[in-house]
Amino acid sequence: MPTQTRIVAPGPHERSVRTAAGEVLTPPEEWILLPPGDAGLTRRVKAAGPTWTVQEKRGRKTFSRGVWASAAIVAQVRAELEAERATPGYAKQRAAAGRRRERQQAEYVEDFHAAVLACLNFHPNHSPLAEQLARAVTTHATPVGSGTVARTERIPLERRAEAAVIAWLRHATTGYDDMVIPRVKGKRREVRRQLAEQSRRLLRAYRTPEAVDPASCPLQRALLKAPKAPSEKPVGP
Repeated sequence: MPTQTRIVAPGPHERSVRTAAGEVLTPPEEWILLPPGDAGLTRRVKAAGPTWTVQEKRGRKTFSRGVWASAAIVAQVRAELEAERATPGYAKQRAAAGRRRERQQAEYVEDFHAAVLACLNFHPNHSPLAEQLARAVTTHATPVGSGTVARTERIPLERRAEAAVIAWLRHATTGYDDMVIPRVKGKRREVRRQLAEQSRRLLRAYRTPEAVDPASCPLQRALLKAPKAPSEKPVGP
């Protein structure tokens, strides 16, 4: 059926889509493309169905390109939603939801920071540097919408923390960002694996009581360049 609910990809021209089987379809004339951005509106339009959800996969990520649906249904749902959102009760509900999200985010940041510290497991002699590194990794990895490994719920918190540490070290203490890596299957993964082991060796040096020369340590040099929290003092010279 031409109007059955589908998940499709962008087609070869503006008003077309491509099915998983490769078939190119044109939406019905009375349909419009509802752009992404308003999750509530999109959810209700889909519920009123039928719709064609346009998704585009780039690498490992899938991006929403909007939803094709009846223009009449979109207009009706939008009007109902706008009326609902104009009520005082909706405003209070939104404010309460915002406070709840802020509280949950603050709790997650605190838990993630603790998990990073546990992952580092630095000797007490290096506690100040462990705290500074944990703050740098947490600040980079935990913002909502950052798309980092810290935001996924598919793996345990401890593994997220370890992956975030390795990722931060890869970008801050190695030449990874400037490397020209051949476009050969598995090559980038191999390079990242080698750099991860290099980062683990770097961390192991701080799990002993011996002092580490800051002038020759890429970690301490990177932390000197990292953004500091207002109450945070730099470690090292």
